[in-house]
Amino acid sequence: MEYYTLDNGLKVVLSPDETAPIVTVAVYYNIGFRNEPKDRTGFAHLFEHMMFQGSENLGKMEFIDLVQKNGGVLNGSTRFDFTIYFDIVPAHKLETMLWAEADRMKGLKITQDNLTNQQGVVKNEVKVNVLNQPYGGFPWLDMPQYANKNWYNAHNFYGDLEDLDAATLEDVQSFFHTFYSPNNAVLVVVGDFEPAQAKQWVQQYFAAIPSGTVPATPNLTEPVQEKEQRFTKDDKLANKPALAFAYHMPVRNSPEYYAMGLLDQILLQGNDSRLHQALVQERGYTGSVGGGINAELGNMYNYNGPMLWMGSLVHDKNVSADSIVAVLDQEIRKLQENGIDQELLDLALVKMRSSLYDQVSQMYGFGRADLLATFALFDDNPARINELEAEFRKVTPELMQKTISEYLRPTNRTVLIINPQAQS
Repeated sequence: MEYYTLDNGLKVVLSPDETAPIVTVAVYYNIGFRNEPKDRTGFAHLFEHMMFQGSENLGKMEFIDLVQKNGGVLNGSTRFDFTIYFDIVPAHKLETMLWAEADRMKGLKITQDNLTNQQGVVKNEVKVNVLNQPYGGFPWLDMPQYANKNWYNAHNFYGDLEDLDAATLEDVQSFFHTFYSPNNAVLVVVGDFEPAQAKQWVQQYFAAIPSGTVPATPNLTEPVQEKEQRFTKDDKLANKPALAFAYHMPVRNSPEYYAMGLLDQILLQGNDSRLHQALVQERGYTGSVGGGINAELGNMYNYNGPMLWMGSLVHDKNVSADSIVAVLDQEIRKLQENGIDQELLDLALVKMRSSLYDQVSQMYGFGRADLLATFALFDDNPARINELEAEFRKVTPELMQKTISEYLRPTNRTVLIINPQAQS
């Protein structure tokens, strides 16, 4: 792996892998839901759509055609702390994709027609995925709004329809010039390529793009929660109740953060997890319980700010929310009172290692590109990808106990109950 920065501030990570004649090109911009402008909710996501509307040398839909007609796949996605664009193509098309990504970084086609069109697309997406869907936005969109206090962590990041309508052409142009500069981005290439040649192309296509003035990251800190919060949300389309719980996470990269990663494996991940066994196997309250750290919007590595450890389940009407919360408390208390022995810790490490390697190897190198990009953006150190296992291995049973006491206390928890309004 090679990591360097161009004179204009663009971070570049090159990670060759000759397993298959494929390359993944990923560009991550250091702007996400969390730090979008106030009174412009959903703006980071709206802008992600704008990036497919044409650039200086590629008209509308031509970027997409370029990838697909060469047998590739592409996508974009907005997350808490970044917006990502990636292309997976046959290896001999690497130069083409570097040129195309540079073309839209350099000059996006920002017109009123494109903006109006994409405002409509995003509003429809909100209606289809959230407003007109049973359990729409539960819990990934809902829970941050209930559990957090700081607006940046707690607003509707999919976008309020009024805010989406209010976006002007000037807003979009300003957003592009502010956040889509090379000095606010990282370019990652993973796959079957020659590093020297790739470096030459990166220099050729990206080096002349001027850097911009990026504002300071807003203050994202959350106050310490000292009292359990409970909320109920009516859902006119749901016919069964649902419940989600969330606990504020330790600071990213702290010893307790790694301990929480292992506690997540013990309590929530897989059919052998304590909560699956207690809620599904033993009591039959639900058919499944899911969640995790940064659940549904990424993984425990690719974020940079306050985060929640969250779980959720849809359950039978004859099961009360209190009885589910009681089981949750009971399973956490068992770990606290009985202690976590080395055998349980070793099992959690095996599961964590398996999950990490699944993450790294997913989707033709995209999984590896994702970690390299976020570690470059947030830590200025993509090589952290090689240090994760060692960090988890430093976790002791004593640290696990301390982390349970500090972070898995009921007073650090938010519970969200979905009250079904549809007739079953």
